[in-house]
Amino acid sequence: MSRLRMNISMSLDGYSAGPDPSLDDPLGKGGEQLHEWALGLAAWRQPHGLEGGEANESTQVMEAMQANVGATIMGRNMFGGQGRWEDQPWDGWWGEDPPFHHPVFVLTHHPREPLEMQGGTTFSFVTDGIESALGQAQDAAGDQDVAIGGGAQTGQQYLNAGLLDQLQIAVVPVILGGGTRLLANVDPGVKLELAGVVEAPGVTHLTYTTR
Repeated sequence: MSRLRMNISMSLDGYSAGPDPSLDDPLGKGGEQLHEWALGLAAWRQPHGLEGGEANESTQVMEAMQANVGATIMGRNMFGGQGRWEDQPWDGWWGEDPPFHHPVFVLTHHPREPLEMQGGTTFSFVTDGIESALGQAQDAAGDQDVAIGGGAQTGQQYLNAGLLDQLQIAVVPVILGGGTRLLANVDPGVKLELAGVVEAPGVTHLTYTTR
């Protein structure tokens, strides 16, 4: 059965992005530190068309994150751009060949025709809510899983709606002091059960399932 999964990095003080994000600094001040554990991995670099890289305890986590994913859902801020598409054309952060290589559904308030990119990635823009996006993504994924590609607010919505099956948090030992809190506005009634822990250089990976 298809599952809805989310993988995201978080600082020790609970932020998934730093303060003052912008188009020039989308992760906010200091936010790039949250992803340093991944950027040097061969398992991360290869899907992004980069050579080299290392293997360590995070490799198994990265490979599991990428495995059996048939579609991705993300928020407008994760895709990028601001306001109406007519006012600011935007084709994402990833260039002409995004690393997804499957259908991606972008939650937005602004309608737009699907955007076909190289490598099998097509961005579809969903204006009628998280359940519609999930239904479309599940249809596209078939027997494979659906991943939430970010950001935190999108994950919060699916968690509160009881639709998220697995939440994997990469806890990075940095203090950001502000920004976007990963678990802000989550209903206290949401129950998570720890399903796995992996210690790796510069990060601790915590995997939770929902109850």
